[in-house]
Amino acid sequence: MRKPLIAGNWKMYKTISEAIILANGIKREMVDFTSSDIVLCPPFTALNSVYEIIMDTPIKLGAQDIAWEKEGAFTGEVSSVMLKDCGCEFVIIGHSERRKYFGETDEIVNKKIRAALSGSLIPIVCIGESLKERESNLTIEVVKKQLKGGLRELTDEQISKIIIAYEPVWAIGTGKTATPLQAEEVHCFIRKWIEEVFSSKIAENLRILYGGSVKPSNIKELMVQDDIDGALVGGASLKVESFAEIVKNAV
Repeated sequence: MRKPLIAGNWKMYKTISEAIILANGIKREMVDFTSSDIVLCPPFTALNSVYEIIMDTPIKLGAQDIAWEKEGAFTGEVSSVMLKDCGCEFVIIGHSERRKYFGETDEIVNKKIRAALSGSLIPIVCIGESLKERESNLTIEVVKKQLKGGLRELTDEQISKIIIAYEPVWAIGTGKTATPLQAEEVHCFIRKWIEEVFSSKIAENLRILYGGSVKPSNIKELMVQDDIDGALVGGASLKVESFAEIVKNAV
């Protein structure tokens, strides 16, 4: 049985003081909740402050990005060592906003996954199609390409440590959500592809999250699908009440 995971991606929101208030609120609501894994992903500047709040709770810390090198002359980058030092256990990799605005390719995603794994971080690897690709019936083709490129030459042991998040780009921050059946179709494809390329055991244990305008009102119908194991939550993770309700409704 795969344990549900709900991750909150705070994106470029919350100053340190605001992040402290939000983290404390979530902690009050979720401190004894163990039915699913909970991960908070604040901006880099607030990582350590949030960690100090949640460090003695079941709530885990994640980062929103990672450099593919451990150290060096890479101005503005943050390494796996630095993230671990802040208390991180998870890291989001290949989010559609990173791909769209910062030119991240499947090759870069692959390098970042390797960096995360070598630094003992759990990658949450994002994949998903644009609206144009969805309307052109290219969803499966796009997702397959991203899987092949992002997970290229990873070993069974490495694959067993990752989490995949299917995020249709057309549903992120738009208020639109893939229907449960649309989401399940892609999640099912991802699991079958992992089984074919790696093994049935890895596929069976792999957690696949859905992301894209997840709200308290739609999480239940998403979570009843066989292959949806949780959610990567954007805007609704910025308020204590909505995020706590999503976590509770997910189980």
